[in-house]
Amino acid sequence: MTAFPRYLATVLLAVAVGVAAAPLALAADGAGAAPEPIAGADLAAARTAAREPAVLDRVGHFFARGGIAPNRPPAISPADENRAAAAAAPQLAGDTVAVYTLNAGFVTGTAGAPVARVDFVASKAVAADGRTASVWTVRDGTGWRVVNIASGGDEVDYPAKAAAGGGGTAFREPQINAWYVLRGDRVLPLDDEAVRSVGASGVTLAAYRQLVHRRYGDKLPGSAYDRAGEGGGYAPGSASGAAPEGGAGAVPAVAGAVLGVAALVGAGAAVRRRTARR
Repeated sequence: MTAFPRYLATVLLAVAVGVAAAPLALAADGAGAAPEPIAGADLAAARTAAREPAVLDRVGHFFARGGIAPNRPPAISPADENRAAAAAAPQLAGDTVAVYTLNAGFVTGTAGAPVARVDFVASKAVAADGRTASVWTVRDGTGWRVVNIASGGDEVDYPAKAAAGGGGTAFREPQINAWYVLRGDRVLPLDDEAVRSVGASGVTLAAYRQLVHRRYGDKLPGSAYDRAGEGGGYAPGSASGAAPEGGAGAVPAVAGAVLGVAALVGAGAAVRRRTARR
């Protein structure tokens, strides 16, 4: 399976998603408990924000620019970009879902900390030619607002895959671009990166906590690792925790250390990269 970089660009205000968003309820009935789902009314409100005409217009321009961030010059003229954006005619498809990310409290062993916490809510947008993008929304004091548009549909596709395979809570470990599902007391892989992390049959929740504690326990925000500015990525098995640079299969680097250990507490970025699967 060949891997290649895929770029994601923030086309609206980038914020520290998760931390900046209003708190969402989490179960506290035991260490590693699954987070409680977001209320249906909140998901509906997030979807409404994602399908505003102004947002869909920005998604159209995202497709027209090939994912190039708004602060970088595109390869086409403004007039051609406008025509391509109109031709993209993006519409939302599938369910709007909560996106869960590995929880720093779980990594450090905080009593009752769930394995993951809600980072943002995602809706999939599909262009007329079949290209897809994820529209990210977070809740603030005035309601739900769109903060990012990302190429592809991982944020919606992997929760759907988890639901179709027996349910559970899908969550991501963005430091290694891995997606898992928590099903009962087991953490099971949903993508190739997760298989490389926990094996095809997965591991117990306790074993997974030991695994991520070894990976990130001394690399959280405020640590010596963080203060040294080493939060740009993490490669499993790397003694330093730094991601390799470039090449197929390399752990993707992310501006603003979003893919690094800082992602355990949530972050936004202007340009992102992740591995595409085919």
